[in-house]
Amino acid sequence: MEQLIGLAREIWYAHYPAIIGVAQIEYMLGQRYNPQTVRAELQQCGLWWDKLVVGAEMAGFASYFLTQVPGEMKLDKLYVHPRHQRHGYGGRMIERVCRVARDQDCSRLVLAVNKNNRSAIDAYRKHGFSVADAVVKEIGSGFVMDDYLMEKPVMGDE
Repeated sequence: MEQLIGLAREIWYAHYPAIIGVAQIEYMLGQRYNPQTVRAELQQCGLWWDKLVVGAEMAGFASYFLTQVPGEMKLDKLYVHPRHQRHGYGGRMIERVCRVARDQDCSRLVLAVNKNNRSAIDAYRKHGFSVADAVVKEIGSGFVMDDYLMEKPVMGDE
């Protein structure tokens, strides 16, 4: 778990300072990647964590869960370390999430991505996601998430 938390910190600091700033990075890492939260999620039914291992190194991870909407799964986290990006790992993790979604009788996969995260938006579009909505959500301490909600049908994918 410490390895995952450290990897999240490293990836976020490599990618997000220009998008959300350091103060919001610290706030969100504290919310989402503290040991208690991660431990609780690892034990939660209907929520999955996958880890990407390249060689002997943990290079990324994904987390996804069944929402309250029948037939819907949410991709909550998908991160690949910058030195392992552009090798198809993110796409393979999306394929894995789609397989689990189909196994759970879901017909669509949804996610939220910051409106200024152009590289992630482009990657998600490449893998069949489209923008369904835009939302601004207060997350506390004066911070907001200014996101696109994206979705992808998953039934019948190969």
